[in-house]
Amino acid sequence: MNTAATLSTEELQALDTAHYLHPFTDYKQLGRKGSRVITRAEGVYLWDSDGRRILDGMAGLWCVNVGYGRRELAEAAYRQLLQLPYYNSFFQTATPPAIELATLLSEVTPSHLNRVFFTGSGSEGNDTVVRMVRHYWNALGRPDKTVIISRENAYHGSTMAGASLGGMKPMHAQGGLPIPDIVHIGQPYWYDQGGELTPEEFGLRAARELADKIDELGEDRVAAFIAEPIQGAGGVIIPPDSYWPEVRRILAERDILFVADEVICGFGRTGEWFGSETYGLEPDLMTMAKGMSSGYLPIGGVMVSDRVADVLIERGGEFNHGFTYSGHPTCAAVAARNIRIIRDECVVEHVRQTAAPHLARRWAELADHPLVGEARCKGLVGALELVADKATRTRFPEVGKTGTLCRDFCFDNGIIMRAVRDTMIISPPLVITPAQIDELVALARRSLDLTANRLGVST
Repeated sequence: MNTAATLSTEELQALDTAHYLHPFTDYKQLGRKGSRVITRAEGVYLWDSDGRRILDGMAGLWCVNVGYGRRELAEAAYRQLLQLPYYNSFFQTATPPAIELATLLSEVTPSHLNRVFFTGSGSEGNDTVVRMVRHYWNALGRPDKTVIISRENAYHGSTMAGASLGGMKPMHAQGGLPIPDIVHIGQPYWYDQGGELTPEEFGLRAARELADKIDELGEDRVAAFIAEPIQGAGGVIIPPDSYWPEVRRILAERDILFVADEVICGFGRTGEWFGSETYGLEPDLMTMAKGMSSGYLPIGGVMVSDRVADVLIERGGEFNHGFTYSGHPTCAAVAARNIRIIRDECVVEHVRQTAAPHLARRWAELADHPLVGEARCKGLVGALELVADKATRTRFPEVGKTGTLCRDFCFDNGIIMRAVRDTMIISPPLVITPAQIDELVALARRSLDLTANRLGVST
């Protein structure tokens, strides 16, 4: 039998259709179209099975922060695989790589976060949050504090608890979600929902939905509020400047935990190590994954504040929760090396001082395109709102059709941008250079032009 590396694109697509069920996919549609087959990568670029070079504007799935082809990460995995490829963290056991990574994470996260519970992904991390938050309140003798408030259109994973925390209705429609005691409030999506309000007015209104929901449920029942600093998969929803200060005020007045989902924003994406630092937040728990290893191996975790950890340690007894791959030594070794690369090569500083300001300038130029109602970015995440009428923010009648069309043109032009309904989003590797940002913007504009021409819109 031929190896996959020797097969043609058509042969690979046929085997893919026959055997591989992809995530978040209409299987019948993919079978008709055929999958894109990516075969190698270097820096910020991918190559497909037909040899085409593609600028990866999404850093894989928001995760390849240090770029592709980092030999140091491959060597870290190789060394660990030879020495101790795997052992578990159950039964009062630890491994040196897991200990090393836990120590490093305590150094790069905010000072009040000093302990980590390791998981295999962000989804597992947010499942852990649900269990840990409720265990914490139960240990304090308050077992009725079980409700967790999240936001509509948020994404917190695909597991039963993660998908419940997320506020995406199509996910809830499959599987009878959300699970009990998880509720949702509105999102701070000014462009789509702000109406005639200024961003500042809308930010305050959106934040105050949290206070209203707490009052409705009763503070004695609400355990936690979970949110991403910037909603990523929801469409790069960057909250108005008034939003997070008001949320901080509301939480400071109430005995409720705050959980920051940093799976996307963490490890430099916003120009600080974590999005919580960008917005002056002090989470009680902080979920992380993706950028922890730059996607080279699967690993995640929940950073736990001293306030919560002290209760769990002193009063919590046994925490009946964990995973086979919690603290996986090879994954931990790669993640530790990745964090050192980010720190030693000043990647966060590069984002803050060079890449993000350049992207902000160049990305804003796309706002003059006839299809673009808004061009927004923060750090190295950005979004373009595709609209039928810029003046009124009127959407195209068939939601998602224009975004899908633009996404396909992007791929044909050698760039990956993601379509969330009719919003085009980017999240490139953090090591992207100004010249590569210029290339990204030029390819994005070309794809917008082709989309407009297909729709009969003059450019």
